[in-house]
Amino acid sequence: MTAPKGPTLSVVPHPTTDTSSPGSQVLQPSGWPIPKGYANGMAADGRLVVTGGVIGWDTQGRLEPDFVAQVRQTLSNVAEILAEGGARPEHLVRLTWYVVDIEEYLASLKELGRVYREIFGAHYPAMALVQVVRLVEKAALVEIEATAVVPR
Repeated sequence: MTAPKGPTLSVVPHPTTDTSSPGSQVLQPSGWPIPKGYANGMAADGRLVVTGGVIGWDTQGRLEPDFVAQVRQTLSNVAEILAEGGARPEHLVRLTWYVVDIEEYLASLKELGRVYREIFGAHYPAMALVQVVRLVEKAALVEIEATAVVPR
């Protein structure tokens, strides 16, 4: 039997500082470029905390018409849900973003990065971005699902 060919997997710190929680590790195949603003993979031990699809409405059920404003509120809502489960932003291991306009997302990357860091700091879990035709709430421009693992 021969060993499979391909990249080997290694655990590496994030490019600047590794802000993973003690129970999680960033997974980075050796030789791959270091991603910016996300991780290729995460491994974690602990208690799982997940959200459903979260949108950017406020406590009154209102949505701002602006994409970045909706992202800010959505990420704040995710952080509040995680806190209810005893999780902090550094416990995030995965985010899945659903956007109705990927061009608007791409055009807003710098602003989105600032908003993200204001709420979650410099911790970048594994992420996926999916463009969808629309979301259940017609005025919603973004919906995010989160998975966190709280160390035991």
